[in-house]
Amino acid sequence: MGMTIVEKIFARASGQCRVIAGDLVVVDIDCAVMLDMSFHRTQRRTILKVHDPEKVVIAYDHMVPAPDKDSAEAHAYGREFAHHFGIKRLHDVGPDQGISHAIVADRAYALPGTVLVCSDSHTCASGAFNCAARGIGAPDLLAAVTTGKTWYRVGETVRYELTGSLPPGVSAKDLFLHLAGTWGHHTNQNVEFGGPGLAGLSIDARRTVAAMGAELSAEFATFEADERLLDYIRTRNPASFTPVSPDEDADYADRRVVNLSTLRPLVALPDAVISNSVPVDEAAGQKIQQAFIGSCANGSLEDLAEAARVLKGRRVAPGVRLLVTPNTQAVYAAALKAGHIATLVEAGAVVTSATCGACFGGHMGVLGPDEVCITASTRNFKGRMGDPRARIYMASPATVAASAIAGHISGADA
Repeated sequence: MGMTIVEKIFARASGQCRVIAGDLVVVDIDCAVMLDMSFHRTQRRTILKVHDPEKVVIAYDHMVPAPDKDSAEAHAYGREFAHHFGIKRLHDVGPDQGISHAIVADRAYALPGTVLVCSDSHTCASGAFNCAARGIGAPDLLAAVTTGKTWYRVGETVRYELTGSLPPGVSAKDLFLHLAGTWGHHTNQNVEFGGPGLAGLSIDARRTVAAMGAELSAEFATFEADERLLDYIRTRNPASFTPVSPDEDADYADRRVVNLSTLRPLVALPDAVISNSVPVDEAAGQKIQQAFIGSCANGSLEDLAEAARVLKGRRVAPGVRLLVTPNTQAVYAAALKAGHIATLVEAGAVVTSATCGACFGGHMGVLGPDEVCITASTRNFKGRMGDPRARIYMASPATVAASAIAGHISGADA
């Protein structure tokens, strides 16, 4: 019996000929990503050595720009840490800053066939690059930085064979909501994406789906490598790499076919995404106070362009706050050049700097009691974006933009 993508990556990284579901593996780390939160006084520990500074990336993203003195102190400590250990890939506040997973994507730090770790749960976003990427606990990240290794129990893999192409107005977030609504959680499982429908999905679309793998409770979310992906990486990173394909006789827990052509816009109702998706029409009319477009999952240039398309020549409804957060400062600059930022602002949106801020309820858009928000971000859990009495719906950027205009949940074509 052959191996899946993740199994083959782990076999290479652990120096073994074969890895199967159920194995415990100790693997070499190819890239370890630290965040500003890694240096916060509540999380940091004294580190006496870094195994390989060339394999470490530091990306400030959660509390950026620093909204309080503890965050500012953490930023200062992280700068000293990078200088002391000779870590060159520091993405500090400025033009090179952004949400860590988007920075990893823009710079192609996640190479096909490699292992990448970070202490953020949405690290699986880098699985779009044919990489075994996963969020790990803060202590495990420090161990990975100092030893160059980590360990995993290898889970079973569910294979999703994509066919067809997404209809106009349907996005990668709708694909995720379809997966979550149809098959539910994937606890202790890996998910693998491939098939002829993959060719029609942009790199940003793949990243959206991979990032949302965390919300399926999947261990890893990996995509096959095609020429579109390989060209993307080669223009951004000169390092050598070896793409990984599954064996034809790979052992899967299940194989599922998703015809992208049949999908339609969906909305996740508050407090959960698993088995909680409905067509937009079933949630339509729900009054909102805030609409948010951003995060590692939906703050790309494509997402901002889609929001601008829906908002062009229209205005955000009175009483609604529309917040838009590009996922990197480079995306902000590109959206500015393309005219998307002007369109968003003219429609009444507030565009923030690149940060995880509103997505995790840290700053830049925290919800108050009993407020209703529709978000194109990563989570809609109770209390995720602020007060636990707030209610959070999840949808695509197009649906969120249309809802901001209507003042209530609405389809983009309404």
